[in-house]
Formats: sequence, structure tokens, C-alpha cells
Amino acid sequence: MTDLHDIPFQTADGGTATLGDFDSPVLMIVNVASRCGFTPQYEQLEKLQQTYGDRGFSVLGFPCNQFKNQEPGTIDEIVDYCTTTWGVTFPVLDKVEVNGSGAAPLYQALTQTADAAGTAGPVAWNFEKFVLTPTGQVHRFRSATVPDDPAVVELIEANLPA
Repeated sequence: MTDLHDIPFQTADGGTATLGDFDSPVLMIVNVASRCGFTPQYEQLEKLQQTYGDRGFSVLGFPCNQFKNQEPGTIDEIVDYCTTTWGVTFPVLDKVEVNGSGAAPLYQALTQTADAAGTAGPVAWNFEKFVLTPTGQVHRFRSATVPDDPAVVELIEANLPA
């Protein structure tokens, strides 16, 4: 299996990157959407970025329009919305599909990870979170789990450098 850190994806500016390009031992990968009931999670995601960014943590937002057309804009419109409405400073990458035959290779790999209930497979909705630790372990949190849930915060803190 390919290391998750080596799977290429598109950046918002049309470039190509991998998780390995981010100098963060702990990454939270989230499929985001601007018109979703979970959209206020941007605030908590940004707070995590501000709290732990200097210690080796980063949120990576991947806009996705696969769930009821809740991310219909262009990537420029999405980035503008994220920065002006929510003050987002973490990277917002290019729009992706997270499910189906057109799913981005990164999401094809991530969705093999089971959540706390033992369920792997397709992303169920916007704002599903995957936390990648320095050992390569992936932890999956469904949309209803808020980014600052104690279990998420404990996982981040336990895997950051002292």
C-alpha cells in the first residue's frame, strides 16, 4: 500500500502537493463545505490550527460538492469564503470527490480506515475528519464529532512533540 504521505493531490492554486510536503507530524484532513449544517465547524478547526499549529499540527481542508450541492463555488470563491467568513489560515486545497469512482486517491486510501464504531468505507457527509499521527496511524471521526471534542484534542495532544 502506498504511504499516505506520498499520494499527490491538487492545491487551490493548481499545483500538486502531498501530505509529506506539510511540515506537520499531526494532520487533520477534513472534507469541507460552505453551505452545510456543519459549516460552523470551521471556527473550531481554525481554533485547533491556532492552538497547535506552532507545535506541529495542521488542518487540511478539502472542499467537496458531493453532498447535496453544499460546496458549489469555484475554488477561488471557496478560499475567499473560508478566509473572510471564518478567518481560516489553514490550507484549503482544491475541490475533490471523496466517494465513488472519481474519489481522490487520498480519500480512496483514507476511507479504508474504520471509525470508532468499526465502520470503514465511504465518507457519510461533509466535515468528516481523519487525523494522521506521526506513526502513520489514521483515526476517523464522523461529521457529528466536533473538531474540539475531547477525544480529538487528546489524540492531537498525545501525538505532538513536547
